[in-house]
Amino acid sequence: MGVTGSGKTTVGEALSRRLGVPFADADDFHSPASIAKMSAGVPLQDADRLPWLRSIGAWLAGHAATGAVASCSALKRAYRDVLRASAPSVAFVHLHGDQETVRARVAARPGHFMPASLVASQFQTLEPLEPGEHGVVLDLRRGVEELVEDYLAAAGARPATDPRA
Repeated sequence: MGVTGSGKTTVGEALSRRLGVPFADADDFHSPASIAKMSAGVPLQDADRLPWLRSIGAWLAGHAATGAVASCSALKRAYRDVLRASAPSVAFVHLHGDQETVRARVAARPGHFMPASLVASQFQTLEPLEPGEHGVVLDLRRGVEELVEDYLAAAGARPATDPRA
């Protein structure tokens, strides 16, 4: 989970390879209308996100027996609650960083529908993991393999933990 450009897809793919489980990129679950909105620089509203989140949750639920990794912004607790409703054992990896680092990453990304102009709205929407949410907060500036190792080392922790603290 995390804002656009935080590395969710890259880290998610690496984690899925490491665990030997399927990977899904949440971007692939967006409707054409939502992609058109974001491409035009218009932030999505909760009504736009609900069917998308339910689809991702259903995909996760369909892989509950074997495990899977999905990249998904899951910016609000309410969004994570939708995912948990379908896949109660889901664990979140919040790739956290500063707005300028993320803006630079998004600006340098060729051919993606999410413009750098929406980075600020993503940070405004972001609700970090709360105590009691199953997950870990990791520094997105670390290397991909380091982030995979960091997650695997923390995977047994039930509450959200922040190694920066």
